[in-house]
Amino acid sequence: MMAKHLVIGEISNGAFRNVSFEAVAAAKMMDESAEVVGVVLGESVASVAEEMVQHGADRVLTVESEKLKEYTPDGYSQVLMEIIEQEKPDAIVMGHTYIGRDIAPKIASKLGSGLVSDAVAIEGGSTFIRPIYSGKAFEKVAIEEGLQFVTIRPNNIPALEKDTGKSGNVEAFNVEVKDLQTIIKEVVRNTSTGVDLSEASIIVSGGRGLKSEENFKMLEDLADVLNGAVGASRGACDAEYCDYAMQIGQTGKVVTPDLYIAVGLSGAIQHVAGMSNSKIIVAINKDPEAEIFQIADYGIVGDLFDIVPKLTEEFKKVVVS
Repeated sequence: MMAKHLVIGEISNGAFRNVSFEAVAAAKMMDESAEVVGVVLGESVASVAEEMVQHGADRVLTVESEKLKEYTPDGYSQVLMEIIEQEKPDAIVMGHTYIGRDIAPKIASKLGSGLVSDAVAIEGGSTFIRPIYSGKAFEKVAIEEGLQFVTIRPNNIPALEKDTGKSGNVEAFNVEVKDLQTIIKEVVRNTSTGVDLSEASIIVSGGRGLKSEENFKMLEDLADVLNGAVGASRGACDAEYCDYAMQIGQTGKVVTPDLYIAVGLSGAIQHVAGMSNSKIIVAINKDPEAEIFQIADYGIVGDLFDIVPKLTEEFKKVVVS
Protein backbone atom coordinates (compact mmCIF):
# COMPACT_ATOMS: atom_id res chain seq x y z
CA MET A 1 0.00 0.00 0.00
CA MET A 2 1.32 3.41 -0.99
CA ALA A 3 2.55 5.51 1.93
CA LYS A 4 1.19 9.01 2.42
CA HIS A 5 3.27 11.97 3.60
CA LEU A 6 1.63 15.19 4.74
CA VAL A 7 3.56 18.43 4.21
CA ILE A 8 2.39 21.49 6.12
CA GLY A 9 3.10 24.60 4.05
CA GLU A 10 3.66 28.03 5.52
CA ILE A 11 2.54 31.33 4.02
CA SER A 12 4.22 34.67 4.72
CA ASN A 13 3.08 37.95 3.16
CA GLY A 14 0.84 36.10 0.71
CA ALA A 15 3.52 33.73 -0.59
CA PHE A 16 4.96 30.40 0.43
CA ARG A 17 8.06 30.40 2.59
CA ASN A 18 10.68 28.46 0.63
CA VAL A 19 11.03 25.94 3.43
CA SER A 20 7.54 24.68 2.45
CA PHE A 21 8.98 23.47 -0.87
CA GLU A 22 12.06 22.07 0.88
CA ALA A 23 9.65 20.09 3.09
CA VAL A 24 8.01 18.64 -0.04
CA ALA A 25 11.46 17.53 -1.24
CA ALA A 26 12.18 16.03 2.19
CA ALA A 27 8.91 14.07 2.07
CA LYS A 28 9.95 12.67 -1.32
CA MET A 29 13.40 11.76 0.02
CA MET A 30 11.82 9.80 2.87
CA ASP A 31 9.91 7.64 0.37
CA GLU A 32 9.99 8.43 -3.33
CA SER A 33 6.92 6.29 -3.97
CA ALA A 34 4.80 7.97 -1.26
CA GLU A 35 1.88 10.24 -2.08
CA VAL A 36 2.83 13.76 -0.92
CA VAL A 37 -0.13 15.82 0.24
CA GLY A 38 0.41 19.52 0.90
CA VAL A 39 -1.66 21.38 3.50
CA VAL A 40 -2.17 25.14 3.50
CA LEU A 41 -4.12 27.05 6.13
CA GLY A 42 -5.08 30.72 6.11
CA GLU A 43 -7.16 33.26 4.26
CA SER A 44 -7.09 33.49 0.44
CA VAL A 45 -4.51 30.71 0.25
CA ALA A 46 -6.16 28.71 -2.54
CA SER A 47 -4.75 31.09 -5.15
CA VAL A 48 -1.16 30.16 -4.27
CA ALA A 49 -1.67 26.52 -3.24
CA GLU A 50 -0.95 25.21 -6.73
CA GLU A 51 2.67 26.24 -6.29
CA MET A 52 3.13 23.30 -3.92
CA VAL A 53 2.02 21.00 -6.75
CA GLN A 54 4.54 22.65 -9.06
CA HIS A 55 7.24 21.88 -6.49
CA GLY A 56 6.37 18.20 -6.28
CA ALA A 57 3.26 17.70 -4.13
CA ASP A 58 0.76 15.23 -5.61
CA ARG A 59 -2.18 17.22 -4.27
CA VAL A 60 -2.83 20.09 -1.87
CA LEU A 61 -5.54 20.56 0.75
CA THR A 62 -6.55 24.12 1.59
CA VAL A 63 -8.50 25.40 4.58
CA GLU A 64 -9.76 28.97 4.23
CA SER A 65 -10.93 30.85 7.30
CA GLU A 66 -10.63 34.35 8.69
CA LYS A 67 -9.78 32.65 12.00
CA LEU A 68 -6.68 31.17 10.35
CA LYS A 69 -5.49 34.45 8.84
CA GLU A 70 -2.88 34.69 11.59
CA TYR A 71 -1.26 31.70 13.26
CA THR A 72 -2.70 30.58 16.59
CA PRO A 73 -1.64 27.29 18.17
CA ASP A 74 -5.20 26.23 19.04
CA GLY A 75 -6.67 27.20 15.62
CA TYR A 76 -3.96 25.47 13.60
CA SER A 77 -3.80 22.39 15.82
CA GLN A 78 -7.57 21.74 15.77
CA VAL A 79 -7.69 21.97 11.96
CA LEU A 80 -4.52 19.92 11.43
CA MET A 81 -5.74 17.24 13.83
CA GLU A 82 -8.91 16.83 11.76
CA ILE A 83 -6.90 16.62 8.53
CA ILE A 84 -4.52 14.09 10.06
CA GLU A 85 -7.42 12.01 11.36
CA GLN A 86 -9.01 11.90 7.90
CA GLU A 87 -5.88 11.51 5.78
CA LYS A 88 -4.10 9.11 8.15
CA PRO A 89 -0.58 9.95 6.94
CA ASP A 90 2.50 7.84 7.56
CA ALA A 91 4.67 10.93 7.99
CA ILE A 92 4.26 14.67 8.59
CA VAL A 93 6.93 17.15 7.46
CA MET A 94 7.11 20.89 8.06
CA GLY A 95 9.69 23.67 8.40
CA HIS A 96 11.59 24.23 11.64
CA THR A 97 10.29 27.78 11.80
CA TYR A 98 8.68 29.66 14.69
CA ILE A 99 5.37 28.02 13.77
CA GLY A 100 6.92 24.58 13.30
CA ARG A 101 8.76 24.74 16.59
CA ASP A 102 5.56 25.73 18.35
CA ILE A 103 2.98 23.42 16.85
CA ALA A 104 4.95 20.26 15.98
CA PRO A 105 5.51 19.12 19.60
CA LYS A 106 1.90 20.03 20.43
CA ILE A 107 0.48 17.81 17.68
CA ALA A 108 3.04 15.04 18.18
CA SER A 109 2.10 14.93 21.85
CA LYS A 110 -1.62 14.68 21.03
CA LEU A 111 -0.94 11.90 18.53
CA GLY A 112 1.52 10.10 20.78
CA SER A 113 3.99 10.02 17.91
CA GLY A 114 7.72 10.48 17.75
CA LEU A 115 9.14 13.82 16.64
CA VAL A 116 12.49 14.61 15.05
CA SER A 117 13.03 18.35 15.14
CA ASP A 118 15.50 20.55 13.28
CA ALA A 119 16.61 17.88 10.81
CA VAL A 120 19.30 19.04 8.38
CA ALA A 121 19.61 15.85 6.29
CA ILE A 122 17.87 12.56 5.62
CA GLU A 123 19.63 9.21 5.26
CA GLY A 124 18.01 6.03 4.05
CA GLY A 125 14.52 7.46 4.14
CA SER A 126 13.85 7.22 7.84
CA THR A 127 17.10 8.30 9.48
CA PHE A 128 17.48 11.98 10.15
CA ILE A 129 20.57 14.06 10.95
CA ARG A 130 20.14 16.89 13.44
CA PRO A 131 22.59 19.18 15.25
CA ILE A 132 23.07 18.93 19.01
CA TYR A 133 25.12 20.79 21.61
CA SER A 134 24.60 24.14 19.87
CA GLY A 135 25.77 22.75 16.55
CA LYS A 136 29.04 21.29 17.84
CA ALA A 137 27.96 17.75 16.98
CA PHE A 138 25.34 15.88 14.96
CA GLU A 139 23.27 12.85 15.81
CA LYS A 140 21.38 10.31 13.74
CA VAL A 141 17.80 9.77 14.83
CA ALA A 142 15.18 7.38 13.49
CA ILE A 143 11.52 6.83 14.33
CA GLU A 144 11.32 3.07 13.90
CA GLU A 145 7.56 2.61 14.13
CA GLY A 146 4.37 4.62 13.95
CA LEU A 147 3.87 8.10 12.53
CA GLN A 148 7.05 9.95 11.56
CA PHE A 149 6.88 13.66 12.40
CA VAL A 150 9.80 15.78 11.23
CA THR A 151 10.64 19.48 11.17
CA ILE A 152 13.44 20.48 8.80
CA ARG A 153 15.83 23.40 9.17
CA PRO A 154 15.50 25.91 6.28
CA ASN A 155 18.26 26.00 3.63
CA ASN A 156 19.52 22.44 4.11
CA ILE A 157 17.39 20.20 1.90
CA PRO A 158 17.11 21.65 -1.63
CA ALA A 159 13.60 22.12 -3.01
CA LEU A 160 12.69 20.27 -6.19
CA GLU A 161 12.87 22.27 -9.39
CA LYS A 162 9.61 24.11 -10.04
CA ASP A 163 7.51 22.72 -12.89
CA THR A 164 5.19 25.52 -14.00
CA GLY A 165 3.48 23.15 -16.42
CA LYS A 166 2.11 21.07 -13.57
CA SER A 167 -1.27 22.16 -12.29
CA GLY A 168 -4.46 21.07 -10.57
CA ASN A 169 -4.95 18.73 -7.62
CA VAL A 170 -5.88 21.52 -5.20
CA GLU A 171 -8.82 20.58 -2.98
CA ALA A 172 -10.72 22.56 -0.34
CA PHE A 173 -10.88 20.72 2.97
CA ASN A 174 -14.08 21.61 4.77
CA VAL A 175 -13.69 21.98 8.52
CA GLU A 176 -15.31 24.31 11.01
CA VAL A 177 -12.80 26.36 12.97
CA LYS A 178 -14.32 26.38 16.43
CA ASP A 179 -14.04 29.15 18.98
CA LEU A 180 -10.42 29.93 19.70
CA GLN A 181 -8.92 30.54 23.10
CA THR A 182 -6.14 32.56 21.52
CA ILE A 183 -7.34 35.85 20.05
CA ILE A 184 -5.01 37.97 17.90
CA LYS A 185 -5.90 41.61 18.58
CA GLU A 186 -3.09 43.29 16.72
CA VAL A 187 -0.14 42.18 14.63
CA VAL A 188 2.84 44.52 14.66
CA ARG A 189 5.12 43.53 11.81
CA ASN A 190 8.75 44.40 11.35
CA THR A 191 8.78 47.08 8.66
CA SER A 192 11.84 45.60 6.98
CA THR A 193 11.20 44.50 3.42
CA GLY A 194 14.53 42.76 3.14
CA VAL A 195 15.32 39.07 2.73
CA ASP A 196 14.12 36.77 5.52
CA LEU A 197 17.13 35.92 7.69
CA SER A 198 16.17 32.29 8.28
CA GLU A 199 15.91 31.61 4.54
CA ALA A 200 18.62 33.96 3.23
CA SER A 201 21.38 32.38 1.15
CA ILE A 202 23.73 35.28 1.97
CA ILE A 203 23.94 37.03 5.35
CA VAL A 204 26.09 39.99 6.35
CA SER A 205 26.21 40.11 10.12
CA GLY A 206 27.63 42.72 12.49
CA GLY A 207 28.82 42.80 16.07
CA ARG A 208 29.86 45.40 18.61
CA GLY A 209 32.77 46.28 16.35
CA LEU A 210 30.32 48.33 14.27
CA LYS A 211 30.24 50.80 17.22
CA SER A 212 26.90 52.45 16.35
CA GLU A 213 23.47 52.00 14.80
CA GLU A 214 24.45 54.32 11.94
CA ASN A 215 27.37 52.11 10.97
CA PHE A 216 25.06 49.16 10.33
CA LYS A 217 24.11 51.04 7.16
CA MET A 218 27.41 49.77 5.70
CA LEU A 219 26.22 46.20 6.17
CA GLU A 220 22.85 47.00 4.57
CA ASP A 221 24.63 48.41 1.52
CA LEU A 222 26.75 45.26 1.17
CA ALA A 223 23.76 42.97 1.73
CA ASP A 224 21.71 44.88 -0.86
CA VAL A 225 24.38 44.34 -3.51
CA LEU A 226 24.48 40.62 -2.73
CA ASN A 227 20.69 40.28 -2.36
CA GLY A 228 21.33 39.12 1.17
CA ALA A 229 20.04 39.84 4.66
CA VAL A 230 21.61 41.65 7.61
CA GLY A 231 22.04 39.90 10.93
CA ALA A 232 23.67 40.80 14.23
CA SER A 233 25.18 39.41 17.40
CA ARG A 234 23.48 39.59 20.78
CA GLY A 235 26.06 42.18 21.81
CA ALA A 236 25.14 44.49 18.93
CA CYS A 237 21.45 44.14 19.80
CA ASP A 238 22.10 44.78 23.51
CA ALA A 239 24.03 47.92 22.54
CA GLU A 240 20.91 49.04 20.60
CA TYR A 241 22.74 49.14 17.29
CA CYS A 242 19.91 47.11 15.75
CA ASP A 243 16.64 45.32 16.42
CA TYR A 244 16.56 41.99 18.29
CA ALA A 245 14.71 40.55 15.28
CA MET A 246 18.15 40.52 13.60
CA GLN A 247 19.84 38.55 16.35
CA ILE A 248 21.59 35.33 15.32
CA GLY A 249 22.78 32.86 17.91
CA GLN A 250 21.79 30.51 20.67
CA THR A 251 19.02 32.82 21.87
CA GLY A 252 18.27 34.24 18.43
CA LYS A 253 17.81 32.83 14.95
CA VAL A 254 19.69 29.77 13.73
CA VAL A 255 20.80 30.26 10.12
CA THR A 256 22.48 28.12 7.45
CA PRO A 257 23.25 30.43 4.51
CA ASP A 258 25.57 29.63 1.62
CA LEU A 259 27.71 32.64 2.59
CA TYR A 260 28.00 34.27 6.03
CA ILE A 261 30.09 37.46 6.27
CA ALA A 262 30.89 38.18 9.92
CA VAL A 263 31.86 41.81 10.40
CA GLY A 264 33.30 43.08 13.68
CA LEU A 265 32.21 39.90 15.45
CA SER A 266 34.42 38.33 18.10
CA GLY A 267 33.02 34.82 17.63
CA ALA A 268 31.43 34.34 21.05
CA ILE A 269 30.17 30.78 21.50
CA GLN A 270 26.55 31.95 21.82
CA HIS A 271 26.71 33.60 18.38
CA VAL A 272 28.64 30.76 16.76
CA ALA A 273 25.89 28.35 17.88
CA GLY A 274 23.51 30.07 15.47
CA MET A 275 25.71 30.32 12.37
CA SER A 276 28.53 27.75 12.52
CA ASN A 277 26.79 25.49 9.97
CA SER A 278 26.94 28.19 7.28
CA LYS A 279 28.48 26.73 4.14
CA ILE A 280 31.18 29.44 3.73
CA ILE A 281 32.15 31.86 6.50
CA VAL A 282 34.12 35.04 5.85
CA ALA A 283 35.32 36.96 8.91
CA ILE A 284 36.44 40.59 9.00
CA ASN A 285 38.08 41.72 12.24
CA LYS A 286 41.02 43.89 13.20
CA ASP A 287 42.02 41.43 15.95
CA PRO A 288 43.93 38.50 14.38
CA GLU A 289 43.31 36.48 17.56
CA ALA A 290 39.50 36.85 17.37
CA GLU A 291 37.79 33.48 17.89
CA ILE A 292 35.66 33.96 14.78
CA PHE A 293 38.75 33.19 12.66
CA GLN A 294 38.85 29.66 14.11
CA ILE A 295 35.67 28.73 12.24
CA ALA A 296 36.06 31.05 9.23
CA ASP A 297 36.88 29.68 5.78
CA TYR A 298 38.34 33.05 4.80
CA GLY A 299 39.60 35.77 7.12
CA ILE A 300 40.37 39.43 6.55
CA VAL A 301 42.38 41.12 9.30
CA GLY A 302 41.89 44.85 9.17
CA ASP A 303 39.68 47.87 9.84
CA LEU A 304 36.11 46.97 8.88
CA PHE A 305 35.36 50.64 8.20
CA ASP A 306 37.87 50.52 5.33
CA ILE A 307 37.20 46.98 4.16
CA VAL A 308 33.39 46.81 4.03
CA PRO A 309 32.87 49.84 1.73
CA LYS A 310 35.61 48.55 -0.60
CA LEU A 311 34.02 45.11 -0.69
CA THR A 312 30.67 46.69 -1.53
CA GLU A 313 32.16 48.64 -4.42
CA GLU A 314 33.97 45.57 -5.79
CA PHE A 315 30.86 43.38 -5.53
CA LYS A 316 28.88 46.10 -7.36
CA LYS A 317 31.26 45.77 -10.32
CA VAL A 318 30.87 41.99 -10.39
CA VAL A 319 27.09 42.02 -10.00
CA VAL A 320 26.59 44.78 -12.59
CA SER A 321 28.91 43.12 -15.07
